[in-house]
Parts: sequence; C-alpha cells; structure tokens
Amino acid sequence: MYIGKRLKELRQIREMTLMDLSAKSGVQIATLSRMENNKMTGTLESHIHIAKALGVEVTQLYSDIIKEESKVDLQKAPSASDVFVHSSKSSYQMLTTKVLSKHMMPILLTIEPGGQTAKEENKPGTEKFLYVLDGKLEVRIGKESFMLGKGNTLYFDASLSHTLINEGKTVATLVCVITPPAL
Repeated sequence: MYIGKRLKELRQIREMTLMDLSAKSGVQIATLSRMENNKMTGTLESHIHIAKALGVEVTQLYSDIIKEESKVDLQKAPSASDVFVHSSKSSYQMLTTKVLSKHMMPILLTIEPGGQTAKEENKPGTEKFLYVLDGKLEVRIGKESFMLGKGNTLYFDASLSHTLINEGKTVATLVCVITPPAL
C-alpha cells in the first residue's frame, strides 16, 4: 500500500522539508522520497516513526487511500537509477515501475563478453522467460546447458538453479520476464 500522496500532504501542511522529516523520524531522505513518489512502500516501523515525527496517529497515513490501479504502465527512457549491476560484467534494467504491484517483472539483461550472472535459485512457483535480442549465451539450468542466439527464447522453472554465461566476443542483450516478481 502506497502512502506517498498522503505522506507528502501531511508533511507540507506542517511546512516540513524531507530533510526535516528525516531528521525527526530517523528515516533516510532517499527512503522518504521514494515513498512520496510511490517507488517504495516502506515498512510498518518506518510508518510509525514518520507518523510520530508528523504528530499524527499512524492510521492517518492510511486515511483516504484508494487503491488506484492503472491498467496501463508506460515507461519512457528509464533513468540510470533503474539500472542495477548483477555482477562485474552483467547488469539489468527494470522495464516497468511499481513491480511490487505487478504479476511479472520484465527486465533488460546485458552481459559483457566473459561475464555471467550470479547463480540464482528462485522460490518455487517462479517462472522465467528469456528472449535474446543480440549476442550468444549459454544458460545452465540444473545439470542441463542451453546455447541461445539472437531471436531464441527459453522458458523455464526458475526455482531450478540457473546461471547465464556469455562466452562470446560481443555483448549479449536479452529481455527477461520473471513471474511472479522475484525481489
């Protein structure tokens, strides 16, 4: 449940800056900003500290919250903050926002020559779909190995141990969709 709109409203009524609220609540400025911009929900503990700093009951943070779900989520040119380093030679970029409220998580995965992703083993019931946009890579799932090239796809049970390896001479780029989002 996102409290961003209500949080910002209560903070501005009290003429507090994010820095003021951070100092008074003990919650990081970056966390408060993400909460106000509905990029994170925060924890119950942080909500309690924020409510105390604002001089309100914690329930006031949740008043008038109507779950507004848009059926469409357009994301234009993702910012640098949406790119995460997976390992020294691989990174991924979130291709949508608000993944906690979604049923799948699409990412753009980039693996440099000689790079690989860390070994993953997601919780049971998690599935993963790969679509190679460019380059070649090896996907190791359990004891099996699959060679993929441009235009190839692979769909598998992501609860099995898996690693993606680029042993080629060019960057491998692929779309990866995980369901449910594995955070």
